[in-house]
Amino acid sequence: MPTTNTSGRRKTAVARIYLTEGSGTITVNGKNYTEYFPTLPLQYIVNQSLEVSGSTGKFDVTVNVAGGGVKGQAEAVRLAIAKAIVELDPEAKSGLRAKGLMTRDDRMVERKKPGRRKARRRFQFSKR
Repeated sequence: MPTTNTSGRRKTAVARIYLTEGSGTITVNGKNYTEYFPTLPLQYIVNQSLEVSGSTGKFDVTVNVAGGGVKGQAEAVRLAIAKAIVELDPEAKSGLRAKGLMTRDDRMVERKKPGRRKARRRFQFSKR
């Protein structure tokens, strides 16, 4: 089986993955994913696409992820894995879509506007 290459994005995090047949190891930026994502909720997010599609233990995943925070990175990895699974097995798409794993969450931080303290926060006004 050739290597499947896909990418996933969330906020400012970008994950590029390489999916090959194997024993189920997930490597993120040269480390084991349990080391890179130390908390259980983040590990669950990374594994979610594999569990929903029933592909746990069938594929080796190598991930390069950059930008954003750890949660955004985990969700970017989840989307990239889901896209790679669908590329290999199109019948898995309906199950992944039902769980919301095929949709890119495009919410981004709103930019700061000139003349304001933050994106929407205005300066305090006091009438004396």
